Amino acid sequence: MHRRFRSAVAAIAVLALSPAVAHAAEKVVFATNWLAQAEHGGYYQAVADGTYAECGLDVEIMQGGPQVSGRPLLLAGKIDFYMGGNMLQAFSAVEQDIPLRVVAATFQKEPQVLMSHPGQGLDTWESLKEADQYILGDEGFQSYFQWMIAEFGFDAAKRVPYTFNPAPFIANPKSVQQGYVTSEPFAIEREGGFEPNQFLLADFGFTTYATTIETMQKTIDERPEAVQCFVDGSAKGWYNYLYNDNAAANELIKADNPDMTDEQIAFSIDQMKKFGIVDSGEAEEKGIGAMTDEKIADFYAKMVNAKVVADGLDIKKSYTLDFVNKGVGMDLKK
Repeated sequence: MHRRFRSAVAAIAVLALSPAVAHAAEKVVFATNWLAQAEHGGYYQAVADGTYAECGLDVEIMQGGPQVSGRPLLLAGKIDFYMGGNMLQAFSAVEQDIPLRVVAATFQKEPQVLMSHPGQGLDTWESLKEADQYILGDEGFQSYFQWMIAEFGFDAAKRVPYTFNPAPFIANPKSVQQGYVTSEPFAIEREGGFEPNQFLLADFGFTTYATTIETMQKTIDERPEAVQCFVDGSAKGWYNYLYNDNAAANELIKADNPDMTDEQIAFSIDQMKKFGIVDSGEAEEKGIGAMTDEKIADFYAKMVNAKVVADGLDIKKSYTLDFVNKGVGMDLKK
């Protein structure tokens, strides 16, 4: 059974200072798509420091996990916001005529990487095509690897399933393995004793936004102030988490996920900064959470070309720019 973190204590501390805000506090539930980790840090930060509460929300973070499926809860109205993976899920919702909208893109870059052993002739993106095998999960094979095949000519016959065990990759120096830039490289360094080459797919043209904030059109129509508060609070939370004191947020993360370590958290934060996962590109001018029509259209065209999604979708039904691109929280970057 998944764990939940309720933000009542943090909210009360702030609300006690402002009766007017306290009176207006609105309960919302935000479900993440995996166990608590640094990649969720900005949301936990906004709970811990009272940022959500300041604009009138009492936010509960519902932790995801391997046995938890949050999107059906969103569709059923059981939660208010959901942490999406990337834009492919939103495109799928359009295809199924589900009125789900992405209202912010926390990650400017998809954190997916391919890893190779250094010094084995697999040190450039192009040279990865010479690998003996690609260790990939089903989801990756059906999405970004189809783009790699269509765009760059990678060989589907070399794919073998990824079982989330790094041993086959460590044992075969001519192999390539998928991973998240914030996670698998850390495991390889610890278990394999070497730092793998890391190729962030976003830097080679896989231009989707990631770690999106999804909600239903009904919520946008009926509670636009709550949506704006959550989007703004999340942006401020991410600035504070990345650039200011994040100790309280990290304690909340470890409370929800006791297996999370300080070392892993520190590695993940460093990688997010190093690779510009959260704060790069459009976010540098428009603020964290930024999105543009052009970038979404570009990614959609690539996925149509790779036959990952159907052609002819009205992709503007998958998102709205009404709540982002306002530079909220940029003054907190220090």
